[in-house]
Amino acid sequence: MVFSSTLFLFGFLPLSLLIYYIMPPKGRNLALFLLSMIFYGFGEPTYIVVMLFSITVAYLTGFPIGKYREKDPKKAKFWLILSVCLNLGMLLFFKYTNFFIENLALIPPLSGVLEPIDGLTLPIGISFYTFQIMSYSIDLYRGSTDTQKSYISFGAYVSLFPQLIAGPIVRYRDVDDQLISREHSVDKFAAGVSRFTVGFAKKLLLGDSLAAIYAYLGTVYAVEPTTLTAWMLVLTYTLHIYFDFSGYSDMAIGLGRMLGFEFMENFNYPYLASSVTDFWRRWHISLSSWFREYVYIPLGGNRKGLPRQFLNMGIIWFLTGFWHGAAWNFILWGVFYFVILALEKAFLLKWFERNRVTRALGHIWALILVGIGWMLFDHTSLTEAFAVAGGLFGLGTVGFTSATVRYELLRCLPLLAVSVVAATPYPARLLARVQDMHPRLAVLRPLLIGLALLVSVAYMVSGTFSPFLYYIF
Repeated sequence: MVFSSTLFLFGFLPLSLLIYYIMPPKGRNLALFLLSMIFYGFGEPTYIVVMLFSITVAYLTGFPIGKYREKDPKKAKFWLILSVCLNLGMLLFFKYTNFFIENLALIPPLSGVLEPIDGLTLPIGISFYTFQIMSYSIDLYRGSTDTQKSYISFGAYVSLFPQLIAGPIVRYRDVDDQLISREHSVDKFAAGVSRFTVGFAKKLLLGDSLAAIYAYLGTVYAVEPTTLTAWMLVLTYTLHIYFDFSGYSDMAIGLGRMLGFEFMENFNYPYLASSVTDFWRRWHISLSSWFREYVYIPLGGNRKGLPRQFLNMGIIWFLTGFWHGAAWNFILWGVFYFVILALEKAFLLKWFERNRVTRALGHIWALILVGIGWMLFDHTSLTEAFAVAGGLFGLGTVGFTSATVRYELLRCLPLLAVSVVAATPYPARLLARVQDMHPRLAVLRPLLIGLALLVSVAYMVSGTFSPFLYYIF
């Protein structure tokens, strides 16, 4: 089940809100837990068992971790390692087993001996909820949170359907108090509906439309590769992945508010970044924060000299790439960013910050490299990824442009223009200024939200099924 479906919007969501709000406060976590299980099991009922196993392991090991963390740290560490290994082991088994088998089978002595496991599919959202579970165990060991004694509340935290599938990754300590008591009000619910609608429109009206153009341009490039087509591929995918993923995050945050939760922001206008380093402070913030807190800093961060810092960065970016998918393109994508970020750390960041001109150059540098990186991210075939990257500079193309791509550019120019503007904070700022001009204009925002919802629903009903990109991770 996806948010951008009639079943969710007109069936599951209103029914869930009705059940949630008619329940007494003490029963609402139970309602959320059961509803989230139904939501998750709708597409993959078999993998409910996998999730429940992970929840149960972390819940049970939480008691000895909390009990021994001060009295006997070695015992607490043992239970922490057990919890992390069992939960991480589930992720490694389902996500990476066939990848390792396929690559080991390339070694002559193992060729024909090792065979991929048939029917081994990736449980949706396992990369996200595994990290959330690990944050509980680690925070508990550190003393940053208390032991959760209620299995229902802990299960609700892990399986909470608004952010279960594609984040944002919610650290346990950020919502532990909210699991006990959270604010519910008409204003908060309305803010949640507004935020959900914004994300819904971003996903349906912009993200899906850009995805269709990107797919078509891919077929055009395969038949008649030109430099302009390569750049249009980069532009359309760069915008598509932003509106798809940030749209999901907006919807998750909005749904959370409808249920009384506050989740962290996951995007901060990443395409306004002044460098690639700045881009990763703005993109998928919850993932970057998780790796920084639970891997980078424990490894030593930047406290043990520049060589050690570069080593730590290399480890982080290898893991970041591999977390996104069990394929070589994701690993190289992580290495790609490590090299760029190391260069920026070594000397480029200081140069970018010298004046307005160098800051503008840093912005252009970031946009180009991030766009090229998305081609590596999207193409599991490295040959195809390198072909598009080379085409950006005229390598392997039949020319700069063609009649077909010029027509496509003119046809999609309005959508591209709207998308570029919508990826900035300026529309929201303009609306705020207009509303400030006169009290009566305050009605403008709810009218626009209602219009966006109406148009998005019409688009959804007339369109085809389009899952969120990050479902596969």
